[in-house]
Amino acid sequence: MGTLVGHVAPGFGFFLIGLWHLINHIKLHVTRPHSYTSPPWFPNSKHKYLELYLIITGCCASIAMELFIGPDRHQPLDSDGTIPSNHLHNFEHSSISLTFLFYASFAILLDKIRPKPHLELTQFLGAVAFAQQLLLFHLHSADHMGPEGQYHLLLQLVVLVSLTTTLMSIGLPNSFLVSFVRSLSILFQGVWFIVMGFFLWTPKLISKGCYINLEKGHHVVRCSGEEALHRVKSLINLQFSWFFIGIAIFGVSMYLFMVKLYGEKVEYFSLGLEGEDYSSDDIETQKKSDSAALNGATSMQYIHIGNSTPKDVGR
Repeated sequence: MGTLVGHVAPGFGFFLIGLWHLINHIKLHVTRPHSYTSPPWFPNSKHKYLELYLIITGCCASIAMELFIGPDRHQPLDSDGTIPSNHLHNFEHSSISLTFLFYASFAILLDKIRPKPHLELTQFLGAVAFAQQLLLFHLHSADHMGPEGQYHLLLQLVVLVSLTTTLMSIGLPNSFLVSFVRSLSILFQGVWFIVMGFFLWTPKLISKGCYINLEKGHHVVRCSGEEALHRVKSLINLQFSWFFIGIAIFGVSMYLFMVKLYGEKVEYFSLGLEGEDYSSDDIETQKKSDSAALNGATSMQYIHIGNSTPKDVGR
């Protein structure tokens, strides 16, 4: 991070994962409303672990960029083996990527071994990754007072929602709303990362009265005075509120679209647990019993109260 590409690239990754989860959670809930259970990740039809492999690949690329490709000497340490102050943020960003790398790797391992609480353990590891992200952004060694600090402050609110809803998913695996909000928060993280990248490292988009300054080998946005700083922070707050409303509208609109698309394909007779196998005989028996119950209910409409001898009620 610390550059345009360093924010847009991970932002695009968060956006894709959030959108993928949002679509799949809505589809799963619409088609199986009575047996919905929130999975921590979704398999792909062609490659089961594609989502997790993409997370691993993205995290490895991020760590390589932060520690080996980005630094001038292609390694982040000083000549005496210590971490220089201008590379502290590289280690912070790498630590976040490393935690998500562990999450994706252990998610694959848990799915292969399949212990009884494998879904809960995977959700727990996801919560650990978001907790690490929140901790390191809150204690970030970069500027906390300028525009970049304001962007990071608002990002922490979104990460907190991702962390909270992931923890809630452990105890409420059948809650669609928890998964819905979690997916939107991950998507929002991606959008906000992309916005940060463009508005902090594109000179034409920097607020009036502010400028890009080179400090300790990194470009940082500074403002000419308190008035300009106050103005740019207020603009960032407005920006966040507009995206907040836009993401909410997008999420609800996506739900309504998916309901219209998949709403008529609900299997009403499949009320059992997800993954339960039904034979054709079971389905036929259930249909016959439902038909018999319906005929019985219809014939009951013709029974008069007070008839002493009911005749052929179920005919």
